[in-house]
Amino acid sequence: MRQLFLLVGLVLPIGVASAQTFGEITGEVTDQSGAVAPNASITATNTATNASRMTRTNQAGIYSFPALVPGPYQVKVESPGFQSAVRSNIELQVQQTARVDFTLVVGQAAQTVEVSSTALLLATESATVGTVIEQKSIVDLPLNGRNFLQLVALSPNVTFGFAAPNNVQRRQGVSRTDQNISIAGMRGT
Repeated sequence: MRQLFLLVGLVLPIGVASAQTFGEITGEVTDQSGAVAPNASITATNTATNASRMTRTNQAGIYSFPALVPGPYQVKVESPGFQSAVRSNIELQVQQTARVDFTLVVGQAAQTVEVSSTALLLATESATVGTVIEQKSIVDLPLNGRNFLQLVALSPNVTFGFAAPNNVQRRQGVSRTDQNISIAGMRGT
């Protein structure tokens, strides 16, 4: 019994930590009249690795691809009696839930409607606000002393670099203890 608790104690944190590095693509499939399209076949393909996953919409016309590796994706919808629809250039980031909805057009399956997605997707699936700092920005930006905390200032809703109150006790850590960061109007720390 003790070995079981030890095994669970070691495996559970790994699962939680790895879940923070994935993204999700979800959405709704309807026809031109606005009626849901149940049992439509959806395929999500990572265009960088050519890895693909397939699922079907449920009775409410909803589909979901959880735990996708971040990267560029193409999503294709197929349903009998409708033209296939493809949405390309979907850039999935870490911990992002991208909502990609489709409206199917009546027609033959040999016809395909392709939409290139270049606009940023509005995240309506989660209230999480986050920012991904690209490697190019990390390498090219002039960070004074290569202090990684300065990258926090690039995120929206962040105030960085103001003086800490005099009554705040300093911790060890040289110059990093003198920096103050406030996120979303919270108290600076």
